[in-house]
Amino acid sequence: MKTKLLIQVTPLIVSLLLFSSCKDYLEEKSDKSLITPSTVEDLQALLDDAVTMNTATPGFMETCSDDYFLLPATYNALTSLQVSLYCYKPFPYEYGNDWSKSYQVVYNSNVCLERLEDIEQTVVNKLARDNVKGSALFFRSYYYLLLAWQHAKAYDTSTASTDLGIVLRANSDFNVPSVRASVEETYGQVIEDTKAAVPLLPEHPIHVMRPSRAAAYGLLARTYLSMSLPDSAYKYADLALGIKSSLMDYNGDPDLNGSVTAAVPFKKFNSETLFYSEMFSSFGLHHPARGKIDSILYNSYDTNDLRKEAFFRPNSGYHQFKGSYAASASILFSGIAVDELYLIRAETNARLGKIDEAMDDLNTLLKMRWKNNVDYPVFTAENAEDALAIVLLERRKELLMRGLRWIDIKRLNKEGSNIVPTRVVNGETFSLQPNDSLYALPLPDDIIRLTGIEQN
Repeated sequence: MKTKLLIQVTPLIVSLLLFSSCKDYLEEKSDKSLITPSTVEDLQALLDDAVTMNTATPGFMETCSDDYFLLPATYNALTSLQVSLYCYKPFPYEYGNDWSKSYQVVYNSNVCLERLEDIEQTVVNKLARDNVKGSALFFRSYYYLLLAWQHAKAYDTSTASTDLGIVLRANSDFNVPSVRASVEETYGQVIEDTKAAVPLLPEHPIHVMRPSRAAAYGLLARTYLSMSLPDSAYKYADLALGIKSSLMDYNGDPDLNGSVTAAVPFKKFNSETLFYSEMFSSFGLHHPARGKIDSILYNSYDTNDLRKEAFFRPNSGYHQFKGSYAASASILFSGIAVDELYLIRAETNARLGKIDEAMDDLNTLLKMRWKNNVDYPVFTAENAEDALAIVLLERRKELLMRGLRWIDIKRLNKEGSNIVPTRVVNGETFSLQPNDSLYALPLPDDIIRLTGIEQN
């Protein structure tokens, strides 16, 4: 029996250009009746449902990262589940969560890919049809990668074929049983989907909530970096930067809300954004109003580094994060941005022994973050190891609270970095040792019960 999907057709994202902010777009209500998507326009509308497709990337792994801590009063108000999570102890949880939010995107993407097969390509609809197919492939792979970072072990060539990955849904049929693919199959699907999307997408989207070729290159760069394949990560970061390489000047820029000292310093959809998405609040422990930034991390910023003012504000004797590219004090940006690509290219150059190129990319970025009324301290490195250490530190300082730290801990610990996330609670210390099984975070218990798939 074929299942029909009923959706409410949302306005095309083109209509966003008629409004002054994304809020209007997200809150716009359609007066059309519920229909079965049957045209390219219907399918594009389904993908343009930004609330579903763009605003709920996995946040569980950010909650487990080491960029923040909780004050005693905040900790004492936590639920028992949150306490277990904060202290790195196994815990049960159920719907709704990152898993359900992400697989809704996968489902919508599969619906579009299936329905598109019944729509004949013509000269008139080719570009629109290609955009739907490329976007559906991008969205599916985008969320697959984030779920793999969160729920699977770090990619290891020696074990990837047997390590448990995530569920790969090839179609929208609910009757097809869910099974967990291997890590190797998971990353292979991400790469296959994204590469297939590249020629179908425009270099620049009409809005950054839509996928583009530059964003697909950025996704491939992310993927290969997390697989510890620097040659390929460099290739795709370079291709993405070849399309879009503009950086905001934190000294003064049209995409700042006045200055970096503002409570919300960055405008939404700023010039560094290649693809826009927001992080689901998940268990919420890392929420900017709740989590305080690690003091060692905060103190690592130079006094002339404008990120110290742009990213943080004082709170309860410590500092909280305010530097989200989502233009919000409470919503975290999790999309793909130009600064991340410069850092990927810098890191991969360092790993490939191209020291000068690595430092060039890093200095290009940091000059835009440094006070322009003082001499900029040009970063140099004596060797590749030194260059890599410098770049990795700046990567952490630039990209915090974007959902990237967890996979960085995992992949770097595979190399022997010995990063140990630690919580101190009422005088007791809780740590997560390198390569611990909990780095593959548990799947929801109701999913395990319903599908019978194996738990981490």
